[in-house]
Amino acid sequence: MRAITMKDFGDPDVLQLEEVLDPEPRGPQIVVNVSRAGVNYADIHVRGNTYLAPVDLPYTPGNEVVGTTADGRRIVALTRGGGYAEKALVHKRLNWEIPDGVTDEQAVPLALQGNTAWHLLFTVCQIKKGQKIVIPAAAGGVGSIAVQLAREAGAQVIALASTEEKRQLALDLGAHTAIGSGESDLTERIKEAAGGPVHAALEMTGGATLHQTVAALAPRGHLACYGFASGQLTDVSIHHLLENSLTVSGFWLPHLYTDREVSLEFSMKGLFAAVANGTLRTITGGTYPLGQAAQAHRDLAGRQTTGKLSLDTSK
Repeated sequence: MRAITMKDFGDPDVLQLEEVLDPEPRGPQIVVNVSRAGVNYADIHVRGNTYLAPVDLPYTPGNEVVGTTADGRRIVALTRGGGYAEKALVHKRLNWEIPDGVTDEQAVPLALQGNTAWHLLFTVCQIKKGQKIVIPAAAGGVGSIAVQLAREAGAQVIALASTEEKRQLALDLGAHTAIGSGESDLTERIKEAAGGPVHAALEMTGGATLHQTVAALAPRGHLACYGFASGQLTDVSIHHLLENSLTVSGFWLPHLYTDREVSLEFSMKGLFAAVANGTLRTITGGTYPLGQAAQAHRDLAGRQTTGKLSLDTSK
């Protein structure tokens, strides 16, 4: 089969299209014939050897796929690598049959980015109607879904995005207001937009942006971190957390893969239903031939895209 392989860590050019052996399932694994492979910022961390879980080379990136099983089921699935390929191995508990009312294109972002957005909002932050929440990268994969889920839950969404076009998309998706993500006075801009400190915030940039977002939280507020796109890791003042009774949580979706108390089955049903009834619009940011994985990484890292990027294995 054709697959993208990495033999070294480094820039996007380490992603090479090659002919490799078909994967052999073991235990609870099944083989999926991949039609679309999702591209995520986590894949950029894998390529740069900064991912939360180390990988051994040679390696095929990709943690979510859409495709068909040997018995003809059309599924979306989570993988532990191996997604950038014509065939991938998935665990029998980490794949979900796509309803007839949902297209492959709509399903691509749901397993990884959709579940991430859902559980950041409802499992970690436990967002409620009337609360104010900051959502960064609001035109991106996780952000665009989170804006719509939070709006549907009755929250007031303050969206962060880097360009006027992206801010307009966030407003179109239901954000109450949208501000520039790179503002030097981001804390004050958030408070001004929200009419005061916020109840909750998602954060995926790190560095100064994390500190500015924490400073915009109201007493007993909650910050949920799910990335560090800037590459800057930073500490949060314990004194500030105690002074304001703040909670800062880290979130990494793979920790829910085997969690029996938090159901991915439940969140997937909710996401499928929201797409089918029109309350959740998935944004297609670009579909690339499998062999152009490197370009997809460049565009994503360069913040040139909105919504979901994917690789088409038929091209």
